[in-house]
Amino acid sequence: MSPFVGVREAENRLERFNADRERLLSEVERRVVARRVSEASAGGDASLEYVLNDVAYCEIQRLEKAGGGKPVDRWRDLARRLNGMSEADKQAELRGLVRHYGHDIVGNFDPRVYKFATGLLPSALDFFFSPVRSLREGVSALRHVDARILADGSLDLVRKCAELGTIVVTPTHSSNMDSPVIGLALMRAGLPPVTYGAGKNLFTNPFISFFMRNLGAYRVDRRLRFELYKDVLKEYSAVLLEHGYHSLFFPGGTRCRSNIVEKNLKLGLLGTTVTAFKNNVREGAPHKRIYIVPATINYRLVLEAETLIADYLAETGKNRFIITDDEFSRAGRLVEFFRKILAHEGSVLVRFGRPLDVFGNDITDDGDSVDRAGRVVDPASFVRGADGEVTDDDQRDAEYTRALGRKLSATYPRLTVFHATTLVARVIYDAIARAHQTRDVYRLLRMVDLSVPYAQVIAGLGELRARLAATPAWGAEHPMFAATETPAMVDNALSGLAMYHTHAAVTRRGDQVVVDDLKLLYYYMNRTAHIPMATAEVAR
Repeated sequence: MSPFVGVREAENRLERFNADRERLLSEVERRVVARRVSEASAGGDASLEYVLNDVAYCEIQRLEKAGGGKPVDRWRDLARRLNGMSEADKQAELRGLVRHYGHDIVGNFDPRVYKFATGLLPSALDFFFSPVRSLREGVSALRHVDARILADGSLDLVRKCAELGTIVVTPTHSSNMDSPVIGLALMRAGLPPVTYGAGKNLFTNPFISFFMRNLGAYRVDRRLRFELYKDVLKEYSAVLLEHGYHSLFFPGGTRCRSNIVEKNLKLGLLGTTVTAFKNNVREGAPHKRIYIVPATINYRLVLEAETLIADYLAETGKNRFIITDDEFSRAGRLVEFFRKILAHEGSVLVRFGRPLDVFGNDITDDGDSVDRAGRVVDPASFVRGADGEVTDDDQRDAEYTRALGRKLSATYPRLTVFHATTLVARVIYDAIARAHQTRDVYRLLRMVDLSVPYAQVIAGLGELRARLAATPAWGAEHPMFAATETPAMVDNALSGLAMYHTHAAVTRRGDQVVVDDLKLLYYYMNRTAHIPMATAEVAR
């Protein structure tokens, strides 16, 4: 059977989304309101007055910082009225807020936009990631997008899981390019389109907003920090999964500023996978499986690397590091950046791992869960009590989600694909650290005239490639370099690190490789941070 059969079936499911939307929202509203009313009846801090006051207080604080005005008056009025409201009034207010935030979150899917985007997106992205020196080359590049953005890994098993149940793709997160890139990778791999949460700030761009609003993305307003909003968001995610809508979560939350492979994951939305599966079992449908698909998005060069590492160093180092590039306007930097993208070759590889169940268990090639001893287990037993009935246990479910998070964190390094840029950055940084007897980036940032002999870089990369090949748990170099000689790989990396960003990270000058921007070098080196120092080296 063609891998694209599953894609067409999933498209048909998403085509029904608009017809399902109000029913989905009604279910979210019913559940959230019922749960909050039930908790209020039990007393304590879960009273409806407490819930509504939390919303009003948080919104007043947020809007006052933004300048106040009429929007804040609505919340001040609610805060004033709370003491005099009856329980029926409070329930009505609660229901109205849940309905409001549900409609603010909910996505949309337009099959016409999907067909248009899947034809346009490969061409547009190929322009971004391809060298274009003439109109003729540009037209030719449109026909060869597969050479720029690739997908590999356990694709056959992931396709099978998408047919057996609902998949949740959980990739690493490095760039705002991730959403369109993984959307294209899913299509190229014969995997179904997914719904996903996107920061509401991304919807401010009219062009991007048009596609995101019509391709299944739902809006996540990270400015809203009160518990009721989080409840609505999580319930919406759970309801989508229960109804068989394939999804995507970035467990790292926002883009990783340091470029280190994510270790400390945010588990909020990830926990909705356990909730959704538990609800399926309760409804007598344990066969409606949910599979977690780890993935890594591996860039040769990252669009926002300069800004991301500056933010990371400023936050981590506090007053030991001061950002000094404020004289560059955002528009000017973007224009210059895109000019260099079009003049320099690059690529992205999305690697999909073996799916897991929602408890972090491995699965067989038939989609069955297995325990640590390799024995097939019934995942429904994880949410049933001794009497065989489904039980609600928040502490137990939270531990299941933490176990899943730990499994994903342990899986990401093995799925990491190293481009020449990251490996050469590691070699250069290691050499500098040895020469100056410190790996502390803040100390190194205060030093000048940092350089490494070109021959030493070649030798160091050869050693690192050998170590990497011997230790698959650390990841693997990009397959396109499998037959590439080490000197050519060094030159490929130096070309990218010198030409892609507004500042060169490193440049070759005669027999020396000179560090021009240590922050950028550190950013790309960080992708290898989980690879330990060679045993011959003394850690400093």
